[in-house]
Amino acid sequence: QVQLVESGGGLVQAGGSLRLSCVASGRTFSRSAMAWFRQAPGKEREFVTAITWSGGATTYADSVKGRFTLSRDNAKNTVYLQMNSLKSEDTAVYYCAVDSSPWRAPGRSERQYDYWGQGTQVTVSS
Repeated sequence: QVQLVESGGGLVQAGGSLRLSCVASGRTFSRSAMAWFRQAPGKEREFVTAITWSGGATTYADSVKGRFTLSRDNAKNTVYLQMNSLKSEDTAVYYCAVDSSPWRAPGRSERQYDYWGQGTQVTVSS
């Protein structure tokens, strides 16, 4: 059974940093794109960032570009989201997702991703 477990969320002041982790279990995803999405209260879930299976390329939403960095460690079946210069508008539940199809380029649509974590809350106080 595939499981994605996020951790690292919490409360931080504006301008601060957090590092989210997402560990996949149940099978290896070393050949699959992985992504983070987020959902703020009263809003639809939105794309944040995604990474290729190799970790060689990433894509970011304009709202986080230059502040967030996504990386992965395939040996640990884990992706890491380093979030710096956090703003109040970054407050949301952050979800990790993985594409079960191998070798596909990471996309920005939720439909590409088959497995999802339960989410971790990030709250940025101004």
